[in-house]
Amino acid sequence: MERERAHLAASRAALRAMRADVEALDIRDVTANWVNAEALQHQIEQRIAALADLAHTPLFFGRLTYLAPPGTDGAGDAGDAGGTDAAHGAGAANGAARADGRDRAEDDAATTYYIGRRHVHDADGDPMVIDWRAPVSQAFYQASRKQPMDVALRRRFGYTGGELTAYEDEHLTDPTEGDRASRLLQSEIERPRVGPMRDIVATIQPEQDEIVRAGIGGTVCVQGAPGTGKTAVGLHRIAYLLYAHRERLSRTGTLVVGPNRSFLRYIEQVLPALGELQVAQATVDDLVAREGVAVRGTDDAQAARIKGDARMAEVLRRALRSHVTMPTEACVVVRGSRRWRVPAYEIEEIVRQLLDRDMRYGAAREALPQRIAHAVLVRMEQAGEAPDDRVQDAVARNAAVKATVKAVWPPVDPAKLVLRLLSDPEFLAEHAEGLLTADEQKAVVWSRPARSVRSAKWSPADAVLIDEAADLIQRTPSLGHVVLDEAQDLSPMQYRAVGRRCTTGSATVLGDLAQGTTPWATGSWQEALAHLGKPDGLVEELTQGFRVPRQVIAYASRLLPAIAPGLTEATSVREAPGDFSVRAVPAGELDAEVVAACRAALRHEGSIGLIAADARLPALTEALTAAGLSWLAPGEETTPESRLTLVPATLAKGLEYDHVVLDEPAAVVDGEPDERTGLRRLYVALTRAVSGLTVVHAAPLPELLAGTGS
Repeated sequence: MERERAHLAASRAALRAMRADVEALDIRDVTANWVNAEALQHQIEQRIAALADLAHTPLFFGRLTYLAPPGTDGAGDAGDAGGTDAAHGAGAANGAARADGRDRAEDDAATTYYIGRRHVHDADGDPMVIDWRAPVSQAFYQASRKQPMDVALRRRFGYTGGELTAYEDEHLTDPTEGDRASRLLQSEIERPRVGPMRDIVATIQPEQDEIVRAGIGGTVCVQGAPGTGKTAVGLHRIAYLLYAHRERLSRTGTLVVGPNRSFLRYIEQVLPALGELQVAQATVDDLVAREGVAVRGTDDAQAARIKGDARMAEVLRRALRSHVTMPTEACVVVRGSRRWRVPAYEIEEIVRQLLDRDMRYGAAREALPQRIAHAVLVRMEQAGEAPDDRVQDAVARNAAVKATVKAVWPPVDPAKLVLRLLSDPEFLAEHAEGLLTADEQKAVVWSRPARSVRSAKWSPADAVLIDEAADLIQRTPSLGHVVLDEAQDLSPMQYRAVGRRCTTGSATVLGDLAQGTTPWATGSWQEALAHLGKPDGLVEELTQGFRVPRQVIAYASRLLPAIAPGLTEATSVREAPGDFSVRAVPAGELDAEVVAACRAALRHEGSIGLIAADARLPALTEALTAAGLSWLAPGEETTPESRLTLVPATLAKGLEYDHVVLDEPAAVVDGEPDERTGLRRLYVALTRAVSGLTVVHAAPLPELLAGTGS
């Protein structure tokens, strides 16, 4: 233990020295150009931030001792990609595990590597800590007794804050040592948490690691039951890709797309804790937001479903192309004393060629004047002139050519196009013929047409339509990699909006079909990947839960036959059964009993979530206030002094709490437009608990959950 603590102290000192070296850089010694100086200073500041050391968190969490040097050169050059510590510890098991007296790590013939959140090297450049993403580190997650991967010993460390307090060894090549569960690993998984989501870099499981390290060339879709760590896997995957393909992704960019702002606030510390500071985060609404288009309206379920249907993409394409009209007059270009005439039939032929190529509307409109100018140049050459490219560009800018282009291929504003479709029933009917029924058309047309783009009360689904129209006009810039979380709730048109942000890149799609709570929720991942533009994406399924207690996941899984009959029921590896109870109370005492359950939950460690149907929030707010209990809104960071969060059921998805009090399940179900969606919403609420769940109800439970009492 003394040797390990000494190595930890030396590693921290080396990291401080690495940061000091960067801080000592003087950009005046490198460049005198102020533009380059600004860019370099920004890079230096990012590097300094990435080299930050948080004293209350561990710098390394594991160690590998190989029988011989591993078959990779990745250890010495571990990719000093930056990385800071994140909250970590070993909980109640700290100090409970220790070496068994056979410390083979000290074998001089062996090669030893410490595995941590970032690379640390000494003054000579020799590695003291290896980045968890380096090739040599993979054995820490994948090695087993059946496949030791040349690892003689794997050591896990336990911490309290930043202090090393325990270690635990696995001798993978010793036939006399039987399999046993890691107490430190189990303790870290089950440790109560306060604050935002933590990284899982110390506890990544083999099946998770395979997804994390999948290549950048393909899209991966992860179907994950509650508690399987799919969100963490997605975030660690983008951190790994940034490590393995940093130069490529630094040029093309990366993005995490989440369902709402509360969710993004919950996960926002994971990537910075791993040293990745440049990953953008957004909701789908953020992606499609446009200046001048104020989203302040709502759609009923039927209208939103139709607007989100993939058929709307073809409706928009038809409506856009309808603006192209064939010429009726020749284009006459005057240059000096000469007049050059391009007849209408020849311009029409050019227009039809562009339409047949199915180019984007804006790109074709930009090509049209050049095509007309080329026709003029052909005539010039036939007359004995020798025009060059400069002459063609000048002809393309000629007033007559511009007038022809404007008449034949006029500019179109995407918001105005959608405004007309939703305001003009005849225009919609013309371009939706054979695609939308008369009833569907009636459902999406505004009852009171807006007079302008700015005055319109756009809905979120309308904004997605405008984004689709904008992409039909001008290509949307593509990123290198996009992580799409809680994807099961997206409409086909929303998938298309995300997909055009990674047309030349790849994606990691995360979700659970059983948690789809929108009327347009995804029916299958193959269908979703097709809408995303990634039909060849690989679908992986995670069914082994690590956080949700067995009793809780088994209880929630009773709903699966009604909400997702094709899915495999999740299991849990947690040894601790957790606190679980279902309490029936008199209707007049429901609020008081919920408050009492919150008080009881607050006697435990960790975060507490009170989840309730949105309609129940006013009554619960009043009851909590009367009882003197303070609470937070979803996404607000919990602290040791303020650990209770009041969570609307509609915002619970993706969040987790150590202890959950679930108020009136029947109200959660009734708050949705149909029973299946309501039961899915209830499934989400039931599976937010990490250590304990208390269900308090006055109304009868849904039939599939009935029969269980406290």
